Amino acid sequence: MNSQPVSQLFGARADAYANFRPHYPPSLFNWLADQCPRRQRALDIACGNGQASYPLLEHFEQVLACDSSLQQLQAGQNQPGLQQFVAEATKQPLPSRSLDLIVVAQALHWFATPAFFAEVRRLLQPGGVFCAWCYSLMRIDSPIDALIDHFYWQTLDGYWPTGRTSVDAGYRDIENPFCPLAPPASSITAHWSLEQLLGYLRTWSAVQRYEQQNGHDPLQQLEPELRQVWGDAKQPRFIQWPLHFLAGTPN
Repeated sequence: MNSQPVSQLFGARADAYANFRPHYPPSLFNWLADQCPRRQRALDIACGNGQASYPLLEHFEQVLACDSSLQQLQAGQNQPGLQQFVAEATKQPLPSRSLDLIVVAQALHWFATPAFFAEVRRLLQPGGVFCAWCYSLMRIDSPIDALIDHFYWQTLDGYWPTGRTSVDAGYRDIENPFCPLAPPASSITAHWSLEQLLGYLRTWSAVQRYEQQNGHDPLQQLEPELRQVWGDAKQPRFIQWPLHFLAGTPN
């Protein structure tokens, strides 16, 4: 398989990520803020275009947001109170015990190593909170779900970067090194047209790797089948992605 770094794949389609990735529920950020004794500084690691960074601004005085891809950061928007910078997850240019909250949205599986968790422990103040979450396959209805499941598990088999299996496992395969917290069950929801769904599918890293290695878009075969079962392509459908968490406070 192609060894191109994941950050390069994501950076190559940063605008698509900004346009087509679903948004997290406000209730999640309300819960995170409620867990923090102080709400001065939060850090969003592997922030991408800022889908978790911007909601945190409603709860914290300052939000720091880092990503290894400059293109992803450039696809975001400047907001008062938000400071963005390029950094690797395990090497943060920040003082020890300087953060009240650290979040990782849809990215922990790329760097869930002892070195990363040691860095989290270094950065958090006493009582600080760590929370990572992920989502995998969306659910729409049985006929559409069957097509997307086949595309995910069969067509794209072998094209997902190492670490994606943790998403499929809902992060249950990653040992939580902290005193665990249990966020309330929640999901991402959206009402999307077929074009929005196709735009989202094209942000998948495995779709990009498949296209690079085979010279054609793997969605070319899936799209006609989706159009047939979708019906009116402009008619929005309700889509749901269950969220899975790994959260806790340092001992």
